[in-house]
This record gives sequence, structure tokens and C-alpha cells, in this order.
Amino acid sequence: MRNPLRSEAEAYRFLWLTIVYFAAIVLASLVGGRWWGVGVFVLLTAVGAWLFLRREETGEMTREIPARRPADQKRILVVANETVGGQTLRETIRDKAAGGPSQVLVVTPALNSPLKYWVSDEDDARAAAQRRLDASLARLAADGISARGEVGDSEPLTALEDALRTFGADEIIISTHPEGRSHWLEQGLVTKARERFTVPITHVVVDLEAER
Repeated sequence: MRNPLRSEAEAYRFLWLTIVYFAAIVLASLVGGRWWGVGVFVLLTAVGAWLFLRREETGEMTREIPARRPADQKRILVVANETVGGQTLRETIRDKAAGGPSQVLVVTPALNSPLKYWVSDEDDARAAAQRRLDASLARLAADGISARGEVGDSEPLTALEDALRTFGADEIIISTHPEGRSHWLEQGLVTKARERFTVPITHVVVDLEAER
């Protein structure tokens, strides 16, 4: 079963949802009496249970042991969001993959609005991420790079952690917008990733406006 508090953002969201949950029950009791409070309690509990079960059913639940590989094969894990189709990133992947057998896994976190994230509505975000990912994989294939991809958690650090459990990367590439236009850089993603993971990390800046 998926741990609902596996990231700081999800723990923070759970705390506020809990506060709102009990505040709504208390307010209903004060306005309409005890039975109103009971009714709101039952309704909110049922909605919360339905959202949790729905998320469990649609989430990535399978955890696999990384497959064994030849000793000389290199595994490269790429994490990119809007920049996933950038030329600079593709060139970096091509350079890293050159010189011998390699496996490339591209992970695209599902961007989501704060409101939809709070209510665990990730369908649209995952569909959009899948479209970006498919386009990027097609461009990599056109460049002669064999890669596979998956849509990851909306929190990039969590997406990285999930991928490393199953992929066992030798190197990580994190792609972001330039400084000043990148939420990931504002959040210190690259620094936090280097502190958390022992795998070598390459930071690639992709300026999509310049590439256009």
C-alpha cells in the first residue's frame, strides 16, 4: 500500500486536510446541532475514503526488483518536466549514452494545480505529462537513443526516489528551466537531490525560448 506521507508536501497537505475536516464537523455541530455534525462526519469520511481508494487504484503500486544487467551496461535516469523535449537535454543524454551499452529511463513528474493536488485529482496532470513524455521519447528515438519512460510523482524528489527503487541508476540527469524561470531551482531540487542520493547527478539547463 502506498504511504500517503512519503513526502513533506503530502504530510503538510494531510495536516491541513485534517484541520479542515475537524473544523467542518465542529462548525456543522454548532450551526445545526449534533446530528448535523454527525452527518458532516459521515459525508467527509466517505468522500475521503473514496478519494484514497481511487488514488490507490490509479497510482503506481508495483515495486519491482531492478533487473540484472551486463557488467558493462550503464543506466541513466533522466528527470525532466516541461523541458523533457529540449534539444540541450537530448544532446546531453546522447553524450552520456555514447561509448557503450546503456539503458535510459526518462521520468516526467505530473504537474498539477494546487487545488487538484489537494483533492488527489491527478488524471489531467498525468495525461499531460504522458503526452510530453511520449513526444520526448519519439525525439530520442529519432536521434538513435533507445529509452523508455514513465510518469512520476508530482514531487520531483519523490519521483526520483521511486525510480531509483526499480531502476538502479548509475547516473542521474536533472533538467530544469534557466534560473529565474524554474520552480525546481527555487525549491533547491538539485542541491537536495545531491544531498539525498549518492548517485552522480548532472544538472542540465534547457532554455526552451532560446531553442525555439
